[in-house]
Amino acid sequence: MTPTLTEQMPILAFSVQAGFVLVMLGVILAMFRLVKGPSLSDRVVALDTMTVLIVAFCGLFAIQTGSTAFLDVAVVLALIGFLATVALARFVERAARRAPEAELRSLGDDP
Repeated sequence: MTPTLTEQMPILAFSVQAGFVLVMLGVILAMFRLVKGPSLSDRVVALDTMTVLIVAFCGLFAIQTGSTAFLDVAVVLALIGFLATVALARFVERAARRAPEAELRSLGDDP
């Protein structure tokens, strides 16, 4: 069995481990923004950030293990994350357009 890249190059092994730590820190911070975020837009950006970080995690894991199966998972997850972000952005845009109309209707009801 051939050794993986991280076994052949110690600096790569260290870099991958540091990448894992930074990705997990980013996921924790994005989760905090997802829960706390003052607006829906902040939550959408946090969810997109988490998706990108999980794709990065899959890439790092593929480098560490030498298995290419996780690259397929990363590509599929990136596509799903992109579609989810576009759908949520359209939802936020439509909600923002409806808000002024509702305010105008409520102002018209007052004498």
